[in-house]
Amino acid sequence: MSAQLAVELDRSSPIPLYFQLAQRIEKAIIAGELTPGDRFENELSLAKRLNLSRPTTRRAIQEVVDKGLLVRKRGVGTQVVRSTMHRPVELTSLFDDLTRTGQSPTTTLLEFRVTAPGANVAAELGLEHGAEVACIRRLRSANGEPLALLTNFLPIALAPDPEELEESGLYAALRARGVHIRLARQRIGASLATDAEALLLEEKAGAPLLTVNRTAFDDSGRAVECGSHCYRASRYSFDTTVVDK
Repeated sequence: MSAQLAVELDRSSPIPLYFQLAQRIEKAIIAGELTPGDRFENELSLAKRLNLSRPTTRRAIQEVVDKGLLVRKRGVGTQVVRSTMHRPVELTSLFDDLTRTGQSPTTTLLEFRVTAPGANVAAELGLEHGAEVACIRRLRSANGEPLALLTNFLPIALAPDPEELEESGLYAALRARGVHIRLARQRIGASLATDAEALLLEEKAGAPLLTVNRTAFDDSGRAVECGSHCYRASRYSFDTTVVDK
């Protein structure tokens, strides 16, 4: 039995109907309305039910297939596959984003040590010679499945207790200390998983990973943390909005 999704389309909107439909399907999968293994309504039935043309409906479904949320199987039809974490490029933490979307985040603290920073970290944080930093390395999971490896460096005075980092996100711990992140500079890239990264993230060695290098600043413009993170490309993506000015 194919799942029938309740869909409301705004036909007066300048947003194309195929895109409205694709967004509704995507949100339903991410929110758990449609679960992995569910058969999705066939194209003809969906087009007729929503009074859409078949090309419009086909394009909407293909948009979701291209994002890895639906898969077409010969002799079976279209099925829902496991959802991917789609994260907007905003000034938020992964823990906060996962919590807000009902993804049940958990954290395994892999490393917490005080060390002398490398030249790049010292420059990013504006530290004087001889200063030390807290190096924090964590494995972030969502719904019990590993999602990202997070490595952060902070001035010692701002470092949360290890116990806090397994209970909440880094930015939440900083907010509890009166530190408010107002600005961040980040670079998004890609890499191939090393053997160690693959083992922790339950991927194959050499699997594609998304990478983010970020330096965050507080109200006064002081650099308060810099991080180097990698995410499973099979389970994670960034969304951006581009505006024509």
